[in-house]
Amino acid sequence: MAKKYYAVKKGRRPGVYGTWDACKKMVDGFPGAQYKSFPTLEEAQAFAGASREEKKPVSESYAFVDGSFNASTGVYGYGGFLVANGERHVLQGAGKEPDMASMRNVAGEVLGSMAAMEKAVSLGLSDLTICYDYMGIEMWATGAWKRNRKGTIAYYDYVQSIKDRLNLQFVKVKGHSGVEGNEEADRLARQAAGVD
Repeated sequence: MAKKYYAVKKGRRPGVYGTWDACKKMVDGFPGAQYKSFPTLEEAQAFAGASREEKKPVSESYAFVDGSFNASTGVYGYGGFLVANGERHVLQGAGKEPDMASMRNVAGEVLGSMAAMEKAVSLGLSDLTICYDYMGIEMWATGAWKRNRKGTIAYYDYVQSIKDRLNLQFVKVKGHSGVEGNEEADRLARQAAGVD
């Protein structure tokens, strides 16, 4: 069955959802709800009124990534997923290395982005769009921000090592704003870090 995207223009939380169940929760019983399904992400975003940032060109292969930090254990975690050729690959992991842990949830953000790139390379993809909510993910990867931590240096170096094999695009989405992919990445990152 072909993938569908469910767009909510008017509902509890307008946005684009990957399943009918998720969409239904936003519109069921909501007065004057407006929603519709679409075969492409771009059409769904246009109907839902996605922001200009969220409508940037998205390659067929894309990933949502996020990070979390458990202050009581010092564990940072990452979560997200990569969609390529109609298949969804969950990305999740955690660490406790002190230098990285001092970056708190940003450590998870960086590792999540790297995990998405590693998965794309292992799948033999040539293009990947990474959707993120923390600006450093793009800025450290492109070299626009100074890298003065072990983790950010390793991140930049890794991006440089794969740039001839993987064409990267970055799309910033607003965190905790109902963008389903971002919400899912956040949930997986929190789970990985043992938060909640």
